[in-house]
Amino acid sequence: MPLVTSRAILEASLEAFRAGRPFAVGAYNVNNMEQMQGIMRAAKETNSPVIVQVSRGALKYAEDKYLRNIIMAGVELNPEVPIAVHLDHGNNLEAVKRAIDLGFTSVMIDGSLLEDGKTPSDFAYNVRVTSEVVKYAHDRGVSVEGELGTLGGIEDGVGSGKAHLTDPDQAVEFVERTGVDALAISIGTSHGAFKFKGEPKISFEVIKRCRELLPNTALVSHGSSSVPAELIEEINRYGGKLEHAKGVPIEVLQQAIAYGINKINVDTDIRLAATAATRKFLAEHPEKFDQRDYAGAAREAIAREIAARMRAFGTAGRAPEVKPLGLEEMKARYARG
Repeated sequence: MPLVTSRAILEASLEAFRAGRPFAVGAYNVNNMEQMQGIMRAAKETNSPVIVQVSRGALKYAEDKYLRNIIMAGVELNPEVPIAVHLDHGNNLEAVKRAIDLGFTSVMIDGSLLEDGKTPSDFAYNVRVTSEVVKYAHDRGVSVEGELGTLGGIEDGVGSGKAHLTDPDQAVEFVERTGVDALAISIGTSHGAFKFKGEPKISFEVIKRCRELLPNTALVSHGSSSVPAELIEEINRYGGKLEHAKGVPIEVLQQAIAYGINKINVDTDIRLAATAATRKFLAEHPEKFDQRDYAGAAREAIAREIAARMRAFGTAGRAPEVKPLGLEEMKARYARG
């Protein structure tokens, strides 16, 4: 299957929810070749559609064209896997334009924050910048995710550090005024590895109400890594010094899927898996110095972690349900209204 839009993948999730067999699609962040290979190995092994997600920080780190070509190699080598390439937390129209020029089929504009990626905005600002991006992206067939409400925590330099839950009634107005394909809602999750000191308090009522009011809009959960205790322990066992913290438990995410979440962002867990595997390998093989050895161990750990998420989210086996809607098909659909 050629590169598809995130709208194509998320429509499959929406249709499955309506049919009483819900699943969510993981959006997995990529910064380098080993991460992309791990993501694609997991998707191929589980027969899952996948959203490959790229932050502005990743584009800067990898000098965007290097990363673009690594991702496109993954698309070319795995023609049977429905793949969308998504910009995570775009902060203005210029960032979105750059991603689209690079061949991304999906973008996220985070108008819940000002351009600095830290200061909460107001509703009018959010509507204005999101609408501007929707017009530009839809004219080119590209899917758009917006955000309403803010998450706690900070990751990759993005986040206000303050949580403000989404108002479902305001979400309806936001979707009607902007035309976004997907909406990231604030339900009590948090960015980064150190999310919660106690048990997470997720507002299932916000999910339930948003799904009732927005039956045709994909709902997104950001800050949804689980921060597995075993990975923290393994990192620390081999020389790391990470504080113990709690992420969002898998069973809580599964409840969120049952209430109507369609896309779940996962970044921290990938980093933890890679770091744990690298530290363990180097500790157990002090004579090794070939980067391919420890990077290979990290790649395998990433693939295992993501395959486990794909099974837990119900994504496994759902690749055949995704329609081949690429940029040209979606451009024509948007033009028809």
